[in-house]
Amino acid sequence: MALIVKKFGGSSVATTEKIMAVAGRILADKGPDDKVVVVVSAMGDTTDDLIKLAKAVTDKPYGREMDMLLATGEQVSIALLAMAFASLGQPAVSLTGFQAGIATTGAFNKGKIRAVKAERVLAELDAGKIVVVAGFQGMTAGGDITTLGRGGSDTTAVALAGAMNAAVCEIFTDVDGVYSADPRVVKAARRMREITYNEMLEMARLGAVVMQPRAVEMGKHYGVPIHVRSTFTRESGTIIREAYTVEEKEFTVRGVTHDANVAKVAILGVPDRPGIAFKVFSALAQANIDVDMIVQSIRNADKNINDIVFTIAQPDLPLAKQIIEKVGSDMGVLGVTVDENVAKVSVVGAGMYGSPGIAAAMFGALADAGVNIEVISTSEISISCLVQADKVKEAVAAIHARFFPDNANGG
Repeated sequence: MALIVKKFGGSSVATTEKIMAVAGRILADKGPDDKVVVVVSAMGDTTDDLIKLAKAVTDKPYGREMDMLLATGEQVSIALLAMAFASLGQPAVSLTGFQAGIATTGAFNKGKIRAVKAERVLAELDAGKIVVVAGFQGMTAGGDITTLGRGGSDTTAVALAGAMNAAVCEIFTDVDGVYSADPRVVKAARRMREITYNEMLEMARLGAVVMQPRAVEMGKHYGVPIHVRSTFTRESGTIIREAYTVEEKEFTVRGVTHDANVAKVAILGVPDRPGIAFKVFSALAQANIDVDMIVQSIRNADKNINDIVFTIAQPDLPLAKQIIEKVGSDMGVLGVTVDENVAKVSVVGAGMYGSPGIAAAMFGALADAGVNIEVISTSEISISCLVQADKVKEAVAAIHARFFPDNANGG
């Protein structure tokens, strides 16, 4: 007997036919005494369609009502899947995030799970039912629905798996695992059999959309193995865990990621005195805006002023620009510039630390491909470069070829 949490993304439940297929697959794989929790996303493009509806009403559909709207997508999926199980003779019950005990923070559109109280889920499992839970949503202490951001159903699934001590959390999607690069960009991308939490977290943070970063954080926190696999095949995918159990360590660089959903912001002529950077970034933090690739450079040593450059996600740009212009005006900066025609490309690998030459190889690959580097940032297990958006695919292909020269597709 095992307690298993399975998550199916929007493409896996895009039609009623696919919902029936998912129900059939789960029942075919279920052992006689297994207890199964299924977390699902909204059907197909439902979330995008709901966003379009909101934008038809207002050009700033943010906040509480947006989350109230978006949460309805998953509720359609869970009800239909529970009905599908019933039609196949399997008792099942659908639960919203709140009914499943998902307690979230009050940051609308960017909520975070603060607690999981899964008593109702466990009781329904003990009653012999498959429990179908709405991903992507939870409820605040004040009774408001908040959503968890793109990919939030992954986080719901891993959090439930951790809270209930599940044997594994299976993430079913339209790809058959985690690759060394986006296989739509690099045909020779290598499917990994295993990857560590830290490496997957960095890849997700830097643009690999196969997993949401907070889901990987949850897996690491609870020590729950995460199995990323395809809805449409029976093959094993990629296991995300603390350490390798197979020989995967020969690759110093584990993957090449890219993120075209970024914007570069430059604050020009910032006074060089203590507390200035704090004023800028604390104001952005209070608005729940994540900042990356921060670089401060000297503009004029004689006048004691600097430039501060950083990147943010493009959807945050309108609000961030308002905040920065207000803070900048109070500080007397020379100006603020924004560039949305940029993208971030990164290499990730735990073996990079203590391995000289990785940065040089990456920069050399970009130079050979004629790709100019605008900003560079590093961590212990990653190196990121900001490049022009129309060059990002060339950049990814060139870097991947440099670090995986003889690779063929497969794991």
